[in-house]
Amino acid sequence: MNDTNKHYWLKSGSYTLLLNIQQLLFGFGSFYFLVRMLDKQSFGVWTLFVAITSIFEMARSGLIQYALVKFLSESPEQEKPKIITASFILNATIMCVCIIVNISLAAWLARIWHYPELIRMFITFNGVYILQGLLSQFQWIEQAHFRFRGILITTMIRQGGFFLFVLISFLFHSHISLIDLIYAQAISIAVAIIAEYFYVREYLGFSHRIHYQWIGKLFGYGKFVFGTYLTTVLSGSVNQMMLGTMISPAASGSYNVAMRIVSLTDIPTNALGAIVFPQSAKRFAEQGVEAGKYLYEKSVGTIIAILVPAVIFIFSFPHLIVRLVAGIKYGEAAPMVQFIILTCLFSPFDRFFGVILDSIGRAKLNFVIIVSFFSLTLFLNYYLIGRIGIMGCIYGTLIADAVVVILRQILLYKILNVNPLSPFVYAWRFYPEFIRNYISPLIRK
Repeated sequence: MNDTNKHYWLKSGSYTLLLNIQQLLFGFGSFYFLVRMLDKQSFGVWTLFVAITSIFEMARSGLIQYALVKFLSESPEQEKPKIITASFILNATIMCVCIIVNISLAAWLARIWHYPELIRMFITFNGVYILQGLLSQFQWIEQAHFRFRGILITTMIRQGGFFLFVLISFLFHSHISLIDLIYAQAISIAVAIIAEYFYVREYLGFSHRIHYQWIGKLFGYGKFVFGTYLTTVLSGSVNQMMLGTMISPAASGSYNVAMRIVSLTDIPTNALGAIVFPQSAKRFAEQGVEAGKYLYEKSVGTIIAILVPAVIFIFSFPHLIVRLVAGIKYGEAAPMVQFIILTCLFSPFDRFFGVILDSIGRAKLNFVIIVSFFSLTLFLNYYLIGRIGIMGCIYGTLIADAVVVILRQILLYKILNVNPLSPFVYAWRFYPEFIRNYISPLIRK
């Protein structure tokens, strides 16, 4: 790897880490105060609203982001205005489709979730969606030119602005409605757009006419990423939607509390995944199958070793964790936390299966597995929620996770000769290695 590539990955990795930390602080911070300010019904409706609107945003990101970054970064200067123009047109088209779907669903969702104000919320969100589309477009163009500072700052403005509104409202005991939260999002994004423009304006060149071949290329490249992204988001949101529809929005809110707690354990998995992907792609190209096999087994083993103490602690003290995070009124989320934390032990197998397959050019197979997992989860949860209530969602997810992990291990054995026991060997070795390399030197000092 030459110096330019080293500099790029170091810089990209640093900004990615900062973005993840920032997202954790502002995202979890906003949740921490909102769950105490809103009643259970309102918080449940808000989680359902965010789950639906996240799908619209992920649809746009999946179809455009990676394709735009890829083609802009590798194309000659004379082609870049054509690509940027095509991406704006594709972005606008996706927004129009999503807004139509949004308006069409608003009244139906308000009826099944028994919250008439949802109609106004979804209509107001259309403005936020347009603003976010412009901000995302600017950030992707900046990313394609290997610049990240503006992305970091404007993401901080967008997320930090919303967090600041929630924090001030909490401190001053202000009554806020769900529509106020959408207005706060809109203002934060508008300020972020203005700031991002100054970082990206030198790269904003447009073509005088539409080049449909570039629209086709962008769409063609992004469709599989879109499918994977959308299915991933749906698999994370469908449980909330089913609970909100089959039981109540309050049940969805309790489930969201449990998932927020459990999601904290995803931090090491996501961080290591961002590092493993470029390394896996490079080493697979240079060294072949053995490199991918080693990286998968070592990475999964390391994350399992890190997760096991956290899983044991949360499983043993779920009521304490729920009370600290969400307050006493969400005590019924404790059994959900206790069982759904077990799914964290499956997440390294799931995450790095996708990372390794994408890096060796088997993205289509990864997409098929994700769709299969989503379908199985949907079927099991629908069946079990209808029979045993909210815990059916947890049991269904656990069963689906276990089945799909076994399927993935079979495929990895056939493709890369991965030994399903090797990650556990690496996990066991992690502790003495960690003590020898990091703890012992501190003690000797």
